[in-house]
Amino acid sequence: MRKLTKDQKRDIRAIAAKKDREIDFSDAPPVLDWSGAEIGKFYQPPKKPVTMRLDSDVIAWLKADGRGYQTKANWLLRHAMLHFTKRTGGNKRKRALRRGKSGRRAA
Repeated sequence: MRKLTKDQKRDIRAIAAKKDREIDFSDAPPVLDWSGAEIGKFYQPPKKPVTMRLDSDVIAWLKADGRGYQTKANWLLRHAMLHFTKRTGGNKRKRALRRGKSGRRAA
């Protein structure tokens, strides 16, 4: 994402300083039909810092395109997670917990 220009920052500060009733919305009519709206389309889960030990060739491959190697790794892991979750029908850990430590189904 590109950084905001000084003019854009100035405009944002000016709008933020106004009260809602002082803002002119005449050029933006209210949306009354929300049937085409997509819930959660722009939701991004919060990030959590972690430490992982990865093979050096994997790190070199991730970094080969320049900046954003952690984002690339997150994207790859997310797609793998979604693929395996879809294929197995859920989380293996949850199924294992239902069976108990012995591997047999819990009563």
